[in-house]
Amino acid sequence: MNERRAALIFNPAAGHAGDAVESLPARLEREFALSVYETSADRSAAACAEAARREGASLVIAAGGDGTISSVASALLGTDTCLGILPLGTANSIALTLGIPDDLEGAIEVLVRGEPTRIDAARANGRTMILLSAVGLHADTVGETPQDAKQRWGVLAYISTALKKLMSLEPFGVEIETDDQRIHCRAVAVTVANMAPARTVLAQGPPVVSPADGVLDITIVSATTLVEAVATGLHLLRTAIDGEAAERDNIGFLAARRVRITTDPPQNVLIDGEEAGTTPLVVECLPGALTVMAARREEVDAPLPAAEAEVKLEGLPGLEVELKA
Repeated sequence: MNERRAALIFNPAAGHAGDAVESLPARLEREFALSVYETSADRSAAACAEAARREGASLVIAAGGDGTISSVASALLGTDTCLGILPLGTANSIALTLGIPDDLEGAIEVLVRGEPTRIDAARANGRTMILLSAVGLHADTVGETPQDAKQRWGVLAYISTALKKLMSLEPFGVEIETDDQRIHCRAVAVTVANMAPARTVLAQGPPVVSPADGVLDITIVSATTLVEAVATGLHLLRTAIDGEAAERDNIGFLAARRVRITTDPPQNVLIDGEEAGTTPLVVECLPGALTVMAARREEVDAPLPAAEAEVKLEGLPGLEVELKA
């Protein structure tokens, strides 16, 4: 019998779970001495992960979407227990960023033969954040997309909602406060990212969004028309794919260890794919706080990068920057 002790935690309501979840325990028992936990209304993924950790699992496997993975991770921060990921959600952005395949056999291969990798995490309004927090357009789009549409169409489900939101863009006032400055401007979206795949375009202002640099990457996007918004999105996607910084005047970005965001009027907040009330939003980086089982770097296109922080704010509408003493 395999003596590698692992725990499987799954969310039966995840976007693409389907019948795959039923076969997971038997498949994983070929590789691990396995315990199984199913989340429910009475038992969160974090509670399951905490129980698994106390019972001696060295690998805690989250099977679900980004929200489930983030919840499991919250119980493992600052410990030696490794997080494993089986992506069964709608976007699966955490898995994509770490080079974990979106097919189950490929993801299981990473669990078995991958390498433990130390990454940053963050605390956002008291919640654990692995991926990103979003204010404005991104949060509105995800929050207003029906669950049945996500399950049926996956990431494509967001496109219809996004187009409706783009038809009636309403920029809002925003204050972004870091340890050394306060920034005032107008925007339609602000994203605070620990990591984000290229397709999460509203997080892609800086040349690199890395979970291994000890800082948060903040991207500010402003637009007033559908044409401007679409052009901005295409620019962000291209620069992300090319590993370049965004250059349009209506895009700003900076990095910080801690950030507080307030808006006028209040805006919806999204934390790791889950609705989280409205602004203000406070996010603090937790450098190297989480160990994940990731694809071996020689088997993916690039290593987890750690670029030198860059700043671009000029051109944002209504921009005022106040340096703190």
